[in-house]
Amino acid sequence: MPQLVKGGKHAFAWTRVGEEGRIVVPPEAREEYGLREGERLLLMPGSRTSGGFVLASPEALRRSLLGAMPQALPGLDDRQTAEGAVVELRGKAFAWALLSDGVVTVPPLTLARYGVRPGDNLLVVRGSGLAPSFIVKGPIVEEARRHPELETFTERRADP
Repeated sequence: MPQLVKGGKHAFAWTRVGEEGRIVVPPEAREEYGLREGERLLLMPGSRTSGGFVLASPEALRRSLLGAMPQALPGLDDRQTAEGAVVELRGKAFAWALLSDGVVTVPPLTLARYGVRPGDNLLVVRGSGLAPSFIVKGPIVEEARRHPELETFTERRADP
């Protein structure tokens, strides 16, 4: 996993958003963050600078300072909200998606809430110790475009 600039972010890979909102989660990111097949993962907004979203396991959230967040999002923790449906908290969009065959599917209308569209290339970076970030814009993305060694995953294949 290359470090884009000295002291900067590490990038796992690019992942292209499929027409139906299918997004491959790179195997290295799944492994590093313990994202398991069949797990319901929480989508949280990315930074204003980078856009996109963070994809976290509920277990990782519970172990963090954000431990109360799933309970603060009515419907997400108790499985009453449909996959990809947005729940708002303080003006920010949250949703959940199931990890299946290394892929999450997020409806295009939900992706739009994160500034993402089908066909976009998302840069998957090491976020915090909590979860990988899937970013769509900003200086980190611009720097990553100068790194041809970064693999690009598409919805047609989840593992290399």
